[in-house]
Amino acid sequence: MNIQANFPIDWVRRQFPALQRTYKGKPVAYFDGPGGSQFVTGAINAVGDYMRQGVANLHGIFPTSRETESLIAKARKEILTLFNARNCAVAFGPNASTMMFHTSRALARQWKEGDEILLSELDHHANIDSWRTAAVDKGVKVKYIPLNTKTLTLELEALPELITSKTRLVAVGMASNCVGTITDVKTVAAQAQKVGALVAVDAVHAIPHLYVDMQDLGVDMLFSSAYKFFAAHVGMAVIRKELFEGLQVYKVVPAPDYIPDRLEIGTQNHEGIPAVSAAIQFIAGLGMGNTLIEQLKSGYKAIEEYENSLAETIRRAMSKINGIKLYQAGDSVPKTPTIAFCAEGITPRDFCVRMCEEQSVFIAEGDFYARILAEKLGIHRSGSFIRAGLAPYNTTEEVQRFLDGVCSIMRGHN
Repeated sequence: MNIQANFPIDWVRRQFPALQRTYKGKPVAYFDGPGGSQFVTGAINAVGDYMRQGVANLHGIFPTSRETESLIAKARKEILTLFNARNCAVAFGPNASTMMFHTSRALARQWKEGDEILLSELDHHANIDSWRTAAVDKGVKVKYIPLNTKTLTLELEALPELITSKTRLVAVGMASNCVGTITDVKTVAAQAQKVGALVAVDAVHAIPHLYVDMQDLGVDMLFSSAYKFFAAHVGMAVIRKELFEGLQVYKVVPAPDYIPDRLEIGTQNHEGIPAVSAAIQFIAGLGMGNTLIEQLKSGYKAIEEYENSLAETIRRAMSKINGIKLYQAGDSVPKTPTIAFCAEGITPRDFCVRMCEEQSVFIAEGDFYARILAEKLGIHRSGSFIRAGLAPYNTTEEVQRFLDGVCSIMRGHN
């Protein structure tokens, strides 16, 4: 089956107005999705519609207040379906990083000296420093699941020794926003459950690309940001209700103390929250079924197959280009369509500038907050990673333009 031919790419691209932009006389190819995706039309309309019809804060007796509360309730319900998060509640905030810090401070009030937490050397530092700094404040020992620098995967075989009766929390990313490695979170959670440790998952990079099922994974908390999956700058914490009820949250005294409001510090991005619903509906629109969860699962399957086929084309071609070094796990390891690499003879910044100016392809350079990963690979000695990340609106033509650009740049430096 021709996966690329069967994916409705023309319909998908019509949903993203930003794809009409040109630069240097060429259509822009957005390969910077890991840093933030483009807005789907439904999300843009949802923001505008809310603002045009009259905005309001919560708990008022008038229609605009009630309508705001209704839109927020709808988004919460759909997010629970998005993550198959039964018996959970959804709290909103500015972004996933902020929500992790809020949650870590509340959870750490229950920790004591002698306790331990387990983090990951592969993760974005939002899912490291939020928990690590809270642990340091409480005198709690911090341990790490080690990264295998050759396979670019976590050494999960070490879990039985790392997770002990003293472990209170295990925080792990679903997928690396730098090298794309998808971690076997289900195995991590199963080991944590043996000692009653909580499991927190950073799903920010995973959720644009694959279905993340909290029930199947067996996790207690999940964090994500909607600007990574076609909507607004809205962060979310999805927390098991029983755990959520026991969190002693730092908050303004008069603010509600019931869940999920107790974790929502200050007034939220009311105009952005309806956009989250629109993005979820876009993903569902790529699938089939009688229920939202069925549509989401099949929609994600279509996205995953299409993106992976494009990513494989890139990886296969780049592995043959002299001077290009790819940072990726092996073929048997599942990955998001995120390609990290370096180029001999040219700085990452200059490489990205040339791709932009010569090909109108937008890619990024940096460590992407995966600081431990970068340090263990020694990447800072040469500057940083170069990262190209795909989204369901990218095309085979854009992939070829990207590859032509890589070849053109490297011919001038070899």
